Amino acid sequence: MNAPPWWLLALEGRAIFEWGAWLLSQPWFDKAPAGDGHPVMVLPGLLASDRSTWPLRKFLSDRGFVAYPWEQGTNRGPVAGLHHRLRDRVAQLADQHGSKVSLVGWSLGGLMSRVLAWECPDEVRAVVTLGSPLSGHSGATNAGRVFQWANGKHPHDPELQSMLGGHPELPLTSILSRGDGVVHWRASLVPAGPLSENIEIVASHLGLGVNPVALWAIADRLAQHPQRWQPFDFSGWRKVFYRNPSLEPLFG
Repeated sequence: MNAPPWWLLALEGRAIFEWGAWLLSQPWFDKAPAGDGHPVMVLPGLLASDRSTWPLRKFLSDRGFVAYPWEQGTNRGPVAGLHHRLRDRVAQLADQHGSKVSLVGWSLGGLMSRVLAWECPDEVRAVVTLGSPLSGHSGATNAGRVFQWANGKHPHDPELQSMLGGHPELPLTSILSRGDGVVHWRASLVPAGPLSENIEIVASHLGLGVNPVALWAIADRLAQHPQRWQPFDFSGWRKVFYRNPSLEPLFG
């Protein structure tokens, strides 16, 4: 599997329009599914920090979730000690609220979220990923060299690949776009199952965390009761914005 073509990567600048759409969609956000007050930790993408996830966290907080930053600075990948700090943070939030923590991860943050869910099933409620290369195909992203520069590890590193092998037995939703210029959309697909699903939207990679269509889907997924989880409903008006990529692709 190859990385997205150069021309798609060059179009990532369109994310600025998704930021504008986020501002204009505030009234529509009031109609998004409401949360039950459980904690949600949001993990940023490669070389991004909590500043990049502020719009997403604000949206979740406004909808009744208790949204938290990851508080680990710039995401440079699996640097020394990071994984243990993240496990400690998940445990601390779960203990503080007396409930499991949902994880929302953007790109590399989604990979980290899935690993945390696999290792901490008693403390994680659900995982939602945004444009994350969950398949483990290291050649399917245009960020491989940046990843290696950021933390000194090659994407083919056996230790890193082994971390991707576990599939958590809890709700996992992958939100992806065929217009993603950084991660090939097929690399974001997860095997559909009783607790796993894929949701396709139209978005850029850099705009996934502010795209109003993505945010609405995130709220919908996090609002699901963990014991009564149901797959995403693609019927009705949602057909305009969402598709099941294994059945009805939006384009291409």
